[in-house]
Amino acid sequence: MQTAFALDRGMTINAIVARHPETIPVFNRLGIDTCCGGGVSVEEAARRDGLVLEAVMSDLRRAIEAQ
Repeated sequence: MQTAFALDRGMTINAIVARHPETIPVFNRLGIDTCCGGGVSVEEAARRDGLVLEAVMSDLRRAIEAQ
């Protein structure tokens, strides 16, 4: 398990992926663009893609904690 990482809904996808590449499969599974669309916050991406923000954040935290 890695040291605690303050995952915040306002963080950009690029920032999360740079720090925790293990989150890429989560973003891919949810259809969230980690390349050209990675400059937006997780909150904005969830809203744009019709996803439940809390569920996205939970999936990301699980991926990070599994490492």
